[in-house]
Amino acid sequence: MRTLTELAAFLGLLALFASGCAEGPIESVAAAQDSRDKTAPAKTTNVAAKPMTKNAGAAAEGVNSTPLIPRDVLFGNPDRAQARLSPDGKYLSYLKPVDGVLNVWVGPADDVDAAKPVTDDKLRGIRSHGWAYNSKYILYTQDKGGDENWHVYATNVETKETRDLTPIDGVRGELSGSSERFPDEVLIGFNDRDDRFHDIYRVNVLTGEKSLVQENPGVAGFVTDDDFNVRLAVTFTPDAGQVWLKPKSDEPGLKGYEDWEPMEEFTSVDAMNSGPAGFDKTGNVLFYEDSRDRNTAGLFSRNLDTNETKLVAEDPRADVGGVMSHPTEKTLQAVSFTYSKTEWKILDEAIRPDIEFLQAFGKQDGSDGEFIVSGRTLDDSKWTVAYVLDDGPMKFYVYDRKPEGDAKMRFLFNSRDDIAEYPLAKMHTPVIEARDGLKLVSYLTLPVGSDPDGDGVPAEPLPMVLDVHGGPWARDGWGFNSTHQWLANRGYAVLSVNYRGSTGFGKEFVNAADGEWSGKMHDDLLDAVKWAVEGGVAKQDEVGIMGGSYGGYATLVGLTFTPDVFACGVDVVGPSSLVTLLNNVPPYWFQFMPVMKQRVGDWTTEEGIKSLEARSPLNKVDAIKKPLLIGQGANDPRVKQQEADQIVEAMQEKGIPVTYALYPDEGHGFARPENSTSFNAVTEMFLAEILGGRYEPLTAEDLEGSSLHVPAGADDVPGLAEVLPAERKQTPKSEEKESDDGA
Repeated sequence: MRTLTELAAFLGLLALFASGCAEGPIESVAAAQDSRDKTAPAKTTNVAAKPMTKNAGAAAEGVNSTPLIPRDVLFGNPDRAQARLSPDGKYLSYLKPVDGVLNVWVGPADDVDAAKPVTDDKLRGIRSHGWAYNSKYILYTQDKGGDENWHVYATNVETKETRDLTPIDGVRGELSGSSERFPDEVLIGFNDRDDRFHDIYRVNVLTGEKSLVQENPGVAGFVTDDDFNVRLAVTFTPDAGQVWLKPKSDEPGLKGYEDWEPMEEFTSVDAMNSGPAGFDKTGNVLFYEDSRDRNTAGLFSRNLDTNETKLVAEDPRADVGGVMSHPTEKTLQAVSFTYSKTEWKILDEAIRPDIEFLQAFGKQDGSDGEFIVSGRTLDDSKWTVAYVLDDGPMKFYVYDRKPEGDAKMRFLFNSRDDIAEYPLAKMHTPVIEARDGLKLVSYLTLPVGSDPDGDGVPAEPLPMVLDVHGGPWARDGWGFNSTHQWLANRGYAVLSVNYRGSTGFGKEFVNAADGEWSGKMHDDLLDAVKWAVEGGVAKQDEVGIMGGSYGGYATLVGLTFTPDVFACGVDVVGPSSLVTLLNNVPPYWFQFMPVMKQRVGDWTTEEGIKSLEARSPLNKVDAIKKPLLIGQGANDPRVKQQEADQIVEAMQEKGIPVTYALYPDEGHGFARPENSTSFNAVTEMFLAEILGGRYEPLTAEDLEGSSLHVPAGADDVPGLAEVLPAERKQTPKSEEKESDDGA
C-alpha cells in the first residue's frame, strides 16, 4: 500500500513542511509503531508499583490492582517490526535490534528466523527501510545527532556492504522516486548547490554514481513519472496558494527544464488540502487531491491529452488518505479515508476478495484490528500485511493471494511478545463539540479497571493528561499508542484531541486555525477538558497537559494563557516565542514560508511581530504558577534550543521553578533509546508528584547511556538529583555535543 504522500515527491515535501512543528517525523500509526526506537528488552517484568496517592475510590482501587507495565515494555525497541518482501519475493526484511540498536535483518522469504543483520548502525537506530527494485539492496536514511540532514544509504543484502548515496555532510538528502523500469537506480533530492532548494539526481545504487536530472529553479518540489521524467514542478505563491508548473519545452537541457509555465493554481483556501499525487502507467493520466468547490479533498484523475477530469473517490467527513495501486500496472484499486478510524473504498473489483478477506481476518476473536498492506511483490502474488490493534502489539503476516491449499495468511511475528503479558486498555473515539460547533475527533484511553461497563466513562473522575499532537498540520489516530497505554496504566485518563488545524478533516477545519495559535486552537483544548470534567472523566483540578513541538507550544500556552486550568505541563521541543521560531527556520523551508506567514503570522512587519509576541508564551512567563518540565534536543533544526533556553532563563530570572532536560545529541524529539528511556522516567516521576499517579521508581539504570543534562530543576523531580551525576546538572559544553552526535 502506498499513501498519496508516497506517490509524489511534492506531497512528501508538503508533509514535511506541514509537520514543521510536529515532534519527529509525522508518520502513520503503523510507521510510528514499526519504528519504536527506545531501549533494549525490559529489565524486569516484576516492577514494584507505587500506588496512586491522591485517589482512593473505586476506580483507583481497580487501577492499583492492575500490574504496573514496565516502561521498557511500552517504549523499548520492538522485538521485530516493518516486515517487507523484496520485489521479486525472494527475501524478507525487517527491523530488529542488534546490541540494543535497531538494524535491518534479511533472510529467505519462507524462513523468518533465518534472517541475519545486514546493516550496522550503532547509535540512533534505523527507523524505516525499503527495497530497491533490483531486490539486491536495502535503502534507508539516517542523520547525525538529530540534525535532520538525512543521508540516503544503500546496503547490499548479500555482501552487507553499505554505501552512502549522499556523502556530503551538512546537506539534506531525500529519496524522491523509484521505478521498476530502472531497478538499479533511484531519484534523490539533494540541496548541496543551494541549501534552500533540492535538485533532483539520478543515482545508481550499485556504484553511487549520480547524474543531474533537474536543477531546482526555486520551487518546493517536483513530480516525476515511472520513466524518471520530471513532469511537474509545484510551489507556493506569495499569498500562500499553490501552483503547478509545467515545462515550456519538450526536452530538458543539461540542467533539466529551464522555463516553466503555470498549469494549475489553488488559492490559500485549498492549498493545504490539494496537490498532485502521481501518474498512471501510461504517464498520460494525473491523479491528484482537490478540495476546490467542496470541503473535503477528493481524489481526481485528469487525462492530460484530452483534459477530461473524473472524480475517483470522496468522503464527506474526511480527506482522501491513502491508496492501494497495482505494483506494475499502477491502476488505483482502493482508497482509504480516516475520520475516527480508517475505512476503505474499493475501486477495482479484482481485489475486492482480498480486501474483504483481510478485513474479516482482522475481526477474528472479536478483535477490531485495522490492516495495513505494507508491500506487494512485483508479480502481486504476495503481500506483507500488518494489523494495528489498540490493545495489543502489531501483528505481521505474509498474505498469499494464490496459496497451495487454504493457508492464505502466514504469521511472521508480533512487534513485541511481552506486551501481551499485561492488561492493556481500549481506546475510545469520542467526537467532542467545540464552543463554535466544530467537531473534534478525539481519542480517550482509561486505566484498566476504572471503567467496569466499558462505556468510556470511569466509575469516578480520574486525574487526566491532555496529550497534544504536533504539527499543527498533522493528526492523532486510532491504534496502539504507547503514551496512552503508559499513562493509563499509571492511573490517568488520557485524551488526545484533533483540534482545528489538524489535517484530514477538510479545508474548513484546517483553515479555521489560521492566525489562531493560542486562540481558537487553544479554545478547542479547553473545550475538551471541559467535556472531560463535565462528563465525569476527569477531576477538574488534576489535569496535566503535555505534547511535542506544537504540542509543546500548546503546553506552554496552557500554563501561561490559562494558568488555572492545568495542574502541570510537559513541553517537548515546543517553541516559546513565535517570533524567534519563524526567524530561525531551516533554509529548506524557504518555499513554505508564505504558508507560515498566512497561517501563523507575519514576522516581517511591525504589526505582525506585535501579534506574534502577543501569542508567545515567553512574554507571559509571569503567569506561570504550575510545575513545568521542558525537554529539548540541542541539535533541533526546526525548534531551536534557543526556544527552551530563553523561557527557562526568563523563569529563573523571575524565581519561577522549572525543570529543564537537555540532550546534546538529539534534535526534534528523542531518537536514541537511552535518551527516550531517561526522559520517560523523569516525566513519570514529575507527573506522579503532582497528579498522584502510580510510578516505576527512577533509578540510575534509567539514565545509563543517556546524554541527559538537567541544568535547571533537578531537585524538583523526586529521585532525579540523587541519580544524576553532578556534571550533568549544568549545560553541556560544545565539545560534548560533538562527541555525542558521532561526528
